[in-house]
Amino acid sequence: MSYDAIVLAGGAARRLGGADKPALSVGGRALLDRVLDACPDARTTVVVGGRRPTARPVHWTREDPPGGGPVAALEAGLRQTTAELVLVLSADLPFLDRDTVRALLEAPARPGTDAADGADGALLRDPDGRDQPLVAAYRAEPLRREIALLAAEHGTLTGLPLRALTAELDLARVTSRPLASFDCDTWDDLAAARARIREHGSVLEQWITAVKSELGIDLPVDTKTLLDLARDAAHGVARPAAPLTTFLVGYAAAHAAATGADPAQAVAEASRKAADLALRWADEAAADSAEQNGSG
Repeated sequence: MSYDAIVLAGGAARRLGGADKPALSVGGRALLDRVLDACPDARTTVVVGGRRPTARPVHWTREDPPGGGPVAALEAGLRQTTAELVLVLSADLPFLDRDTVRALLEAPARPGTDAADGADGALLRDPDGRDQPLVAAYRAEPLRREIALLAAEHGTLTGLPLRALTAELDLARVTSRPLASFDCDTWDDLAAARARIREHGSVLEQWITAVKSELGIDLPVDTKTLLDLARDAAHGVARPAAPLTTFLVGYAAAHAAATGADPAQAVAEASRKAADLALRWADEAAADSAEQNGSG
């Protein structure tokens, strides 16, 4: 699905004492980078705000004058896009994921369908029932039209609330996953986000995602397979064999991928071979131990 993405990364962050909120880190990654990771396949990604380092290339722009509010910022970003569908996100969503983005992009009805189906776009509805217009996908044509009408009516877009824009659009609602719409407006929010990614049920997924981003790779990782392999190597050979074996599996998979193999399939095949070897190693050791005990 072809779409452009606009990430709003301005704002005064008053409840954070004026800190550069998009650059604050959760799980060792800047909030802005975490949001950018949720929309890697955008045809064009525009960040509205002051320039700062990012994990992948983006286009930069600012509303004029800076600090003009979300509608003015959105209009500035929209001027840099050409796709018929535009994803609009705030830069402080540490748990936004690609599945949520995909659901938003797929929700708007196609042009020409019944307007009651959300023909102008779709926005996220959080678990408390609140609409999140900065976690949304909009059709560009009605968005441009309504922004132009607001500018003509008020003489300026500066200071206008987003509800003045979204109230005039026919939007579908996508129910949020529990954390997808969680944003970091205060230091307490930031602390809560940092604590949540370390919870037992999510820490491995969060860590693997962070490592892939840091290494610049986009590969589906079968965490269970790799953990099972590490367990077999640790129990069947020696504890230090676990990290070394998984490293060698990764190296072998990369080598296979370089020759044209599917990367995910290469990881699965290398893991299977290494796991089988670890089990054979363990079986041999068990047989030798049983023989020695029997002869004794």
